[in-house]
Amino acid sequence: MIQRKLVCVSCPVGCEVTVTLSGDEVESVAGNRCKRGETYARQETVEPMRVLASSARVLGGDRPVVSIKTDSPVPKTLIPEIMDLVRSLSVEAPIEMGQTLATDVLSSGAKLIATRLVSRADSE
Repeated sequence: MIQRKLVCVSCPVGCEVTVTLSGDEVESVAGNRCKRGETYARQETVEPMRVLASSARVLGGDRPVVSIKTDSPVPKTLIPEIMDLVRSLSVEAPIEMGQTLATDVLSSGAKLIATRLVSRADSE
């Protein structure tokens, strides 16, 4: 059996949690003060997930990029491939806050959404 220690980030308490593994199976979780801590420790040990924040190129906008994020956590192992997709992404202005820029990113179920408004550049 292997023990892995981590600090829970599910709430402000920051419990030091110990996860006991038998192969790829979580046998037990100790040190958490709430149920969220156990859920976090199990997920983080078996398949870490992250919300990805980045920026994408904007064409014809009053800004050269728009900030984006995934609308739900994605497997940490997919982040390099998602970033390859983000680097190749160019979005035409105008862009609304909350606008979906890509759906089911790499079959993760997550969407890439804009987190700010980008207006069309003035054409004088």
